[in-house]
Amino acid sequence: MTVSRRLFGSALAIVTLVIATGTGCSKSSNDIPVGAYLSLSGSDSTFGIDTRDGIELARQEVNEKGGIKGRKVNVIYEDDKSTSQEASNKVRQLIDRDKVIAILGEVASSRSLAGGLIANTKKVPMVTPSSTAVEVTKDREYVFRTCFTDAQQGDVAARFVFDTLKKKNVGLFYVAQDNYSAGLAKSFKESLQKLGGTIVVEKGYQSKETQFTTLLSDLKASKPEVIFVPVYYNDMVQIARQAKQLGMPGSMFIGGDGWDSSDLIEGAGEALEGAYFTNHYAPDVPWPNSQAFLKSFKAKYNHEPSSLSAQGYDAARLLFDAMGRATELTPEAVKTALVQTKDFAGATGTLTIDKDHNANKPIVVVQIKGKKFTYASQLMAQ
Repeated sequence: MTVSRRLFGSALAIVTLVIATGTGCSKSSNDIPVGAYLSLSGSDSTFGIDTRDGIELARQEVNEKGGIKGRKVNVIYEDDKSTSQEASNKVRQLIDRDKVIAILGEVASSRSLAGGLIANTKKVPMVTPSSTAVEVTKDREYVFRTCFTDAQQGDVAARFVFDTLKKKNVGLFYVAQDNYSAGLAKSFKESLQKLGGTIVVEKGYQSKETQFTTLLSDLKASKPEVIFVPVYYNDMVQIARQAKQLGMPGSMFIGGDGWDSSDLIEGAGEALEGAYFTNHYAPDVPWPNSQAFLKSFKAKYNHEPSSLSAQGYDAARLLFDAMGRATELTPEAVKTALVQTKDFAGATGTLTIDKDHNANKPIVVVQIKGKKFTYASQLMAQ
């Protein structure tokens, strides 16, 4: 799976050059324009490419069924190159140039905050598949999400560590300046302490750091039972490799949804054997809707989907569902329909959009076993 995934990603990089211009699928003047801004290149390109795969499957399915209100959906993709500045620029282009009625994106919270500001100001609804920072939807009438928040994820991770793993003395290791990493670390810490656990050591590091041996040695010396490391997969590969050299077992580490990438398995699957992380989805999750999605995705792409692909699929399907329920195909009417979403059956679970435009849904706990992501448990957010 991991080798074919890498080859597949390379092929997609070529296709992306065409798709990013907005000409990725056949369109006509009667098509409904929907925008999507994603990290199709740059440091987080895996996130964007995987998400795009899920969106494309949803678009294909809705169009094969006749489209929405008799019209086909055309998704116009823009590559934000994994930067917040480009995210703002691309959202502005999609709205002003392409006249989209709604937008999908981004994955990273920092870029959804940037793009969401533009969408909200211009009153065009935006649905992020995977941005978990609480601030993404806060006080933004036109911004929605189909994923859990960092507050919910941090609480579930803390309850899993304390109640399920029976670990009370925990280390904390995160990127100090990153909205996602620092926010998730904060929510985990608060929840663990409320449960009666103790943070025995806490270490924040600078963004783009690559040498972790000294920090890991300090963490190890404090003798935590487990270490919560809510960072992105590219950092975690280096952390896991260097931790292994220090004799720290993979089962010592707990992570968040930023770990979800085949690159983590390729780069540090052995070093992270036995580790757990909270996520939106796992390929073997025991839900009928998830299994149906898995079958369709494998038929189209010839490999298993990542959580980000599942999230992209759900975000697109939820948006298309709202467009179908809207009184007319205008940004305002679609926004109203999104607000009214209840008991939507998605690949990542059944969800309801709450008053803060967040998704109430189950959170999956994934374990790394035999260099694979496997379903371990699920907990409801509180």
